[in-house]
Amino acid sequence: LDSVGRLIVITSTQVPFHCRRILSHIFNKPIADIRVIKPRIGGGFGGKQSVIVEPYAALVTIKTGKPARITYTREEVSMATNIRHEMSFDVTVGAMRDGKIKAISLHGISNTGAYGEHSLTTFMVSGSKTLPLYNKVEAVHFGGDIVYTNLPPAGAYRGYGAPQGLFPLDCAIDELAYEIKMDPLKLKEINSIREGETSPIFEIMGEGREGVPQTMKSCKLQECIDLGKNEIGWESKRGKKIRNGSKVRGVGCALAMQGSGIPKVDMGAATIKMNEDGSFNLLVGATDLGTGSDTILAQIAAEVLTVPLERVIVYSSDTDITPFDVGAYASSTTYVSGNAVRLAAEKVKDRLFELAGKYLERSVSELSLQSGIITCKDGPSVSLSELCTVHMYTFNQQQISESASFVGEESPPPFAASFAEVEVDTDTGKIALLNFVSYADCGVALNPIQAIGQLEGASMQGIGWALFEDIIYGKNGRMLTNDFFTYKVPSRMDYGKLTCRLVDSYEPTGPFGAKSIGEIGIDTPIPAIANAIFDATGIRLRHAPFKSERVLFEILNMEV
Repeated sequence: LDSVGRLIVITSTQVPFHCRRILSHIFNKPIADIRVIKPRIGGGFGGKQSVIVEPYAALVTIKTGKPARITYTREEVSMATNIRHEMSFDVTVGAMRDGKIKAISLHGISNTGAYGEHSLTTFMVSGSKTLPLYNKVEAVHFGGDIVYTNLPPAGAYRGYGAPQGLFPLDCAIDELAYEIKMDPLKLKEINSIREGETSPIFEIMGEGREGVPQTMKSCKLQECIDLGKNEIGWESKRGKKIRNGSKVRGVGCALAMQGSGIPKVDMGAATIKMNEDGSFNLLVGATDLGTGSDTILAQIAAEVLTVPLERVIVYSSDTDITPFDVGAYASSTTYVSGNAVRLAAEKVKDRLFELAGKYLERSVSELSLQSGIITCKDGPSVSLSELCTVHMYTFNQQQISESASFVGEESPPPFAASFAEVEVDTDTGKIALLNFVSYADCGVALNPIQAIGQLEGASMQGIGWALFEDIIYGKNGRMLTNDFFTYKVPSRMDYGKLTCRLVDSYEPTGPFGAKSIGEIGIDTPIPAIANAIFDATGIRLRHAPFKSERVLFEILNMEV
């Protein structure tokens, strides 16, 4: 508690404002009496989107009046927080002999665990972020059941249902291609969405509600396909089953789309305050989870105001100080919060032009801003620092600051084409991932190094899901894989070459042409690797992770 008895909660969260709201309901305290602060944290990936530990620490503080701290061990994190939604799908794909897909049916069952925190939205995303990708189809069915179980509750995790839906859909299309003796990449290519096109699924399905109609204003999926297949050597390797003793190689592909926030739901806000030295304080509710969003949002403000990045000082994720933001999820921050920052910066810029026009005795139309200096066509100029100092201390005194909010009217999808090359040992079933290539269209990459880092990190998580990571329960429902000794995550030694690159496009509704990159990389590794295993061995694995014993069992069955 602070000096006036307000509850101060410092927590590793993706959703500080939702955390404040929920704590207010739990303890029947006014929102004004609660302050939530998110310090610098090392990651979230959806797992910190729920309010789990905060009420316990808050309760101790409220009861005792003293500071309290709660920290979960690795075992407690595994069993007492959230896991990903396990899903199983029956998928049917119908196409003509020429490869034109006419019908898709995706019927699933989802394990939401003990509580239904994200049950509906996650299941809907498994269809809404996969089915529009193949928009040439004439009939689509999507449905299923979400079931409670006596297991840990399922929550949010990167991809949020899209990887679960894409795995069966992409592999079924791949399987169909082999049935009609067609290159699977070609089949996916001719049926997938392109720039200027739409799908009725966008309007029918959102996240827990109806969606919004969308037309693809930016889609460089074809370029992703072309670059990726050349990088992996698709034409020379597919179907060749190159052998080296007991080991055989194969290649597989997968296409994906995601989104940029939840349209008409996700909201971000920003406030920019100017200082007399020409620097700016940027206040944003957006939550940096190690994703680099503080840097990206500062870059957007700096670009509009034409000042160096270090002249923008960021304050984020403090419910007392920063403006409202729904939180860091749904690949929303750059697109939603970034647009709010852009709008706030443009309002500050307009205000500066108005003040500079009076100061220089010129019309606003004659002014331009470059490198932190406002100049006129006929020569007079004033620096931002001089202009702000004058208006703070001597002339028409005022604080120069502006706020803006943004709610997306649509959710422009990023696109990706990924390719995997595997080597399977037919004596042991061991799978070696030799090469994984992923090209993504995220609009204009405002910070290419960070964007590629997001794609690489998400790809790594997808590779772990495909080959290593598995939650195993005992007969009584007790989790047996609750530490890093039993729950295997890949290290750099567990895969071969990883190539992640971006293609250039421009999303007109995004800040400076940007759209999202955070989640899409995790969608493709499972189907791409599964398809590569089939190309090498003729075995269709329909359950991730693809363990060596499962592969060997299938090989032995084939031999029998």
